[in-house]
Amino acid sequence: MNLCKKVLSGQKSSVKATAELQIIPRAQHNISRKDISKNALKVLYRLKDAGYDAYLVGGGVRDLLLGLKPKDFDIVTNATPEQIKKCFSNCRLIGRRFRLAHIVFGREIIEVATFRGHHETDNSKHKSDDGQLLRDNVYGDIDQDAERRDFSANSLYYDIKDFSIRDYWGGVAAIANREIELIGDPDTRYREDPVRMLRAVRFAQKLDMQITPRSAKPIYQLAPLLQNIPKARLFEECLKLFLAGKGLDTFKSLIEFGLFQQIFPNLAESVASENAAYQLMSIALRNTDTRINNEMRVTPAFLFAAFLWHEMEQAREHYQAQGMPAQDALHTAASAVLDGGQYNVTIPKRFSTTIRDIWALQPRLEKRAGKRCLKLLEHPKFRAAYDFLLLRTEIAQGEQATELTAICTWWTELQKSDAGKQASLVNQLNSQADKRRPRKRRNNGKRPYNKRRRSNNSEQSNND
Repeated sequence: MNLCKKVLSGQKSSVKATAELQIIPRAQHNISRKDISKNALKVLYRLKDAGYDAYLVGGGVRDLLLGLKPKDFDIVTNATPEQIKKCFSNCRLIGRRFRLAHIVFGREIIEVATFRGHHETDNSKHKSDDGQLLRDNVYGDIDQDAERRDFSANSLYYDIKDFSIRDYWGGVAAIANREIELIGDPDTRYREDPVRMLRAVRFAQKLDMQITPRSAKPIYQLAPLLQNIPKARLFEECLKLFLAGKGLDTFKSLIEFGLFQQIFPNLAESVASENAAYQLMSIALRNTDTRINNEMRVTPAFLFAAFLWHEMEQAREHYQAQGMPAQDALHTAASAVLDGGQYNVTIPKRFSTTIRDIWALQPRLEKRAGKRCLKLLEHPKFRAAYDFLLLRTEIAQGEQATELTAICTWWTELQKSDAGKQASLVNQLNSQADKRRPRKRRNNGKRPYNKRRRSNNSEQSNND
């Protein structure tokens, strides 16, 4: 970062009305090839050797300048997707709106894009009535590609030929000033792709930066455009927003801009009043952040189970009030919430199944029914359900808080105990349950009264 500041020579702002190329030689920045993925370097060099221009671009360059370890390494080139595919046998082409090449190295995927260009004057062919881009397969050169980037901090190109950085929109200055600055007219750029509003919030929280006033102001008005984004894409954006270790801060920022309410309109009232549902969401995000920052495993299902729990509980109570058995009411309520389409994301089945399990296990954890407790420990989703019960306990009040705390303490001790101690805990629980259970009346050895036989005898007597 200090090396970047040498380049700035007194610049105070990164805002630029037009592109102004600044080439930063290797001696004046801190990016080293040893910090770049070996597979990304393979792709860069092979494209260069094949006669094409190739650059490391975007977040990878930005994070390296900040001294961070990039999660992904994206590459741009003047080669078309078909030409890229000819260079790599491990290449697959994806995308409809804009064709991309994925170079697969085991678990690592290097994404390679062709320089994007400007569209024709007639916007009706590639834009919706709201100004959203529908088709984007227009190729250009690096100058046009730089103008098509979203934020100045992401419009940086690392040249594999001489290891210099090409900065078109004051990206280095934006990084030094810790600014998230949109390239071009914010209103137009957000309309082209409303997801840019989510990206602005995500980068600001992830990198501890501030969205500039001119880039922040239109978000409040244009937030409803998120409803035009495919639900599957919004789900993927939610994963990036909430599973990066800054989920709670991102959550609060999304609410401030009115963006969260567009993704989850069914939760708008809860976040406005900061009620129990809001508190559970906040605690779940805090818990997830802690696990991620401690390099522990997390699942999106846990977060979505917390987001939608109170809505499911309300539906369950409604069905039970209509006379439906408790277990049936829970399953019906879960289906109504998960399949009802009240929110603007599509939760894949592999996660919605886990959400149902977490919810369905809550009553079983609370009842602690006899020897079934030990069987419950073997359930694949027991740990997630137990952690969820702990979260519920944190926001519980009054008698419910006392009861849930005792239940959680019991389950915690059961998990830590050996087989003998576990049997003792279960037996103790059973004996307490027997004391509370009402005694059955004894008939002192007499034959049980049979109403049907009595009735038959009466009829026989009358017939006689």
